[in-house]
Amino acid sequence: MTALQQQGQAAKAASYVLSTAGTARKNAALEAIARTLETRRQEILAANAQDLASAQENGMRPAMLDRLRLDETRIAGMVDGVRQVIALPDPIGKVDKMETRPNGLIIGRRRVPLGVIAIIFEARPNVTVDAAALCLKSGNVCILRGGKEAFCSNSVLAFIMRDALENAGLPADCISLVPDTSRETANELMHLDGYVDVLIPRGGTGLIRTVAREASVPVIRTGEGVCHIYVDAEAELDMAANILLNAKCSRPSVCNAVECVLIHEDVAAAFLEKAVPLLDQYHVELRCDEASRAILGARAVPALESDWDAEYDDYILAVRLVKNTAEAIDFINTHGTGHSESIVTKNYFTAQRFLDAVDAAAVYVNASTRFTDGGEFGLGAEIGISTQKMHARGPMGLEELTSCKYIIYGEGQVR
Repeated sequence: MTALQQQGQAAKAASYVLSTAGTARKNAALEAIARTLETRRQEILAANAQDLASAQENGMRPAMLDRLRLDETRIAGMVDGVRQVIALPDPIGKVDKMETRPNGLIIGRRRVPLGVIAIIFEARPNVTVDAAALCLKSGNVCILRGGKEAFCSNSVLAFIMRDALENAGLPADCISLVPDTSRETANELMHLDGYVDVLIPRGGTGLIRTVAREASVPVIRTGEGVCHIYVDAEAELDMAANILLNAKCSRPSVCNAVECVLIHEDVAAAFLEKAVPLLDQYHVELRCDEASRAILGARAVPALESDWDAEYDDYILAVRLVKNTAEAIDFINTHGTGHSESIVTKNYFTAQRFLDAVDAAAVYVNASTRFTDGGEFGLGAEIGISTQKMHARGPMGLEELTSCKYIIYGEGQVR
């Protein structure tokens, strides 16, 4: 038996304990995690400093360094996120359907944990805590496999949380970190049948598509974020420019950041006149089609065909002009990843058409795509943004980390 199989076996054993632990015990364990993260934050910051130093030596891009960096504020945010999860209703044990059949059987449907959730993620150590807290509250054991860039941070965070679990009377193996960031270990985790009930990849498009293609355990695809904003002919242009600025520049390395703006040709010149000075504050590179280059001149970089499908995670924006809403919708449904899409328009009927026709987990009218987030949607922290249609879609909070079992009460019925 390999080391990872032993880890999976321990996780499976812990899952039988956690699934029946009850809300009070789970919340006590989460509070223990929150307190321990607070009191041991200097350990976390020291480990993160090691990761940052290595990343800078290896030439990591500034936007990705931002994803990796922890400070007092972000640690406080992680702690607050754990306590937000404590305050959320526990979905486990909830019966959402109960009926009496003609034969007298009483049949109900009860929420239960998925079991053991493996998560492969990149560069963001806050995911370690967010994912662990959500899994714990929903009665799921998690096996975490972070990237090499955040290995020191993730290792300390996992060690702290395992200590807190034991002190709270739950198995430490309710949370575990794969102590190896090699490709071979990631591949083995994708094939840990019999131990892992579902695998969730969080990261760039390459990681997610590789996991979905290679894994033999069930996979929930999350986080592929080629998001668009469409500026309609009837848009309020100052609003549209501010929405674009927020969606691109507030945090370009996250999956709900916009990667492409589509502009109705009738308002393109006026809109770009307003938007480009805002984007220039962040030195955003504009990769433009021929029509938008004719307006922007030397400010534009010619777009390649690959730019229409690119997830930049950086201060880069693809720009394209369209003739009408139908063309915008068709382009989004062709090149989007089903994450988050937005239209800016004053026309109610155009907005409704966009909402109806765009195929994505979150579709906005007159708002930034950056709101696609578990906390913003009232779910607490989220384990990822599902871009598929089964088993969950959109931000995955507690409810989305459950399955169901049917419970049947009888009085001697036979068939």
